Amino acid sequence: MSITEKKYKKLALQVSLTGLSFCCFDTLNKKILSYNEVHFDTFHKASKIEELFADAFRDFPELKDSYDEIVVIHNNTLSTFVPSALFDENYLGSYLQYNTKVFETDFFAYDTIANYEMNTVYIPYVNINNFFIDQFGSFDYKHANSILVTKILEASKNNDNKKMVVHFNTGHFEIIVVQNQQLLLFNSFEYATPEDFLYYILFTAEQLSLNPENFPLEIMGNINEESPYYQLAYQYIRNISLFDVSSLQRSNSFSEAINRQHFILFNS
Repeated sequence: MSITEKKYKKLALQVSLTGLSFCCFDTLNKKILSYNEVHFDTFHKASKIEELFADAFRDFPELKDSYDEIVVIHNNTLSTFVPSALFDENYLGSYLQYNTKVFETDFFAYDTIANYEMNTVYIPYVNINNFFIDQFGSFDYKHANSILVTKILEASKNNDNKKMVVHFNTGHFEIIVVQNQQLLLFNSFEYATPEDFLYYILFTAEQLSLNPENFPLEIMGNINEESPYYQLAYQYIRNISLFDVSSLQRSNSFSEAINRQHFILFNS
């Protein structure tokens, strides 16, 4: 691509079975220009997922603009991390079978996280990828947890204390425990109530001998201090706070809450 053809625009889309969010980057000035999100109505379960995405493309003309780079981020619980020393791309399914129901027909993919000598092995949404091939031709794709864990590890540099970070999603949340750029634990949990949420946090803390009186817990995602989930955790964990997104905010004009909610998308 010649300089004259370059748009200096990048499109990132985060996709799940409950909706999608997307943002447009100005790559020259390293700024996020806009973002949108689409929630699929759970009553429309009869609709094929491709039809719901087609509706979004009809409703948001910016999805049809020209971009130099397009990245699709798959957000699901079907992933695991494998140290590079133990990784063999011929056996992707075997890494997932311990925490995910794996079928012979599944398609597996992996992201290399070179800085931390590990790989994310996951099952992408093949039908959604096929839809995007029809729309864009070519694009890159990766798993949401690759971005999430990389950024949390980066933020833990030179901090020798163990820290727990929770990323709160609709229907599931991720627990990440780090210590000075070492990943000590990653797990994904499904929840229905604030009590579920608290149980898994305290259970994980107990497994790692983390004292609720001492260890720092930072929460991000679609959550705030008024949330019943946050409020219940606050009663049992002394050192709880919302994840600091001040450095991410420098690249856009959106609120702290929006940066916390779209942390993965905005860091893509």
